[in-house]
Amino acid sequence: MPAELLGKPPEELRALVVSLGEPAYRGAQLYHALYAERRFDFTAMTNLPAALRARLAQEARIALPRVVKRYHSADGSVRYLLALESEGTAGTSIETVFMPGAKRQTICVSTQAGCPVNCHFCLTAQLGLIRNLTAGEIVGQVLAALEDNRATLTPQTNVVLMGQGEPLLNYESVMAAVRRLLDPHGVRLSPKHVTLSTSGIVPGIERLAQEKVRPKLAVSLNASSDEQRNAIMPINRKYPLAALLEACRRYPLRPWERLTFEYVLLGGFNDQPDDAQRVVKLVANLRAKVNLIPWNPGELPYQPPEAERVEEFRCLLTEKGVPTFVRYSRGQDIMAACGQLALLETAKDLPLATH
Repeated sequence: MPAELLGKPPEELRALVVSLGEPAYRGAQLYHALYAERRFDFTAMTNLPAALRARLAQEARIALPRVVKRYHSADGSVRYLLALESEGTAGTSIETVFMPGAKRQTICVSTQAGCPVNCHFCLTAQLGLIRNLTAGEIVGQVLAALEDNRATLTPQTNVVLMGQGEPLLNYESVMAAVRRLLDPHGVRLSPKHVTLSTSGIVPGIERLAQEKVRPKLAVSLNASSDEQRNAIMPINRKYPLAALLEACRRYPLRPWERLTFEYVLLGGFNDQPDDAQRVVKLVANLRAKVNLIPWNPGELPYQPPEAERVEEFRCLLTEKGVPTFVRYSRGQDIMAACGQLALLETAKDLPLATH
């Protein structure tokens, strides 16, 4: 069976080329071609000798996620339906969102196919957990999106681990992918431009705090009390607000860093002035900011908040000294916004499996 290269660290690529009778430094050249130059065909890796490229074509593979369909938003965002090409994953599909901007592009990637956390306001939750993604499948989404937009890229790329799945429940693969993304010899992204979003997996937050190389951390708060959070985020019964916020208080922030708390505003549920006052108390004494995200419509029993409520909520937090921003999600018209990734087209768009 060919060795899968995508997602592998430099030392594994060095070991591979040594096993093929080549000097170890060829592994670094292979790593550079794959991540820095984004060459996914061995014949195009011209920094390697022709004989090695021929051997790699026989002994290895690069299973970049395959674009099945692109959905283009009026705001310029693109939602990708991707088929995973890794060995033994026929039929598995995921979604990735590419959001271009004047000075940067942002790529929202999935870390699991489906999601096990079951947040009641999120369409992805209806899928349940299909399976964890490998490190190669996670970093491959970034590479595929960059490659598809190679001609129009700006110098800065942001990556948000906010697509399908709970990143901290697929910890090893997620961190392996993050290391490839942040490696100065790999994809070469800045830690300031990569963000991991969690529903509040306390042991995962504590583990992430010990990592030397790590992304920024965003925590999906979405409620101002345990009773309220239990009703929309069952994970809160396992990791209630007191435990979650204690883990946040202990989290070692870098000098340039703030914690981000994401708060999805559900009309008539968690968008009242009393909620805002409670949120102020929850995040007190934390170096943090709050992103307010008006709920994005879907076939769920919730409604977006009124614009006046959103502004009132923001003002109440800001007046109390909490940096607060309203984040209107892009790609709503193509079901690419936060909480909308639910593989709605999979059945009709994926090619039938052949045996």
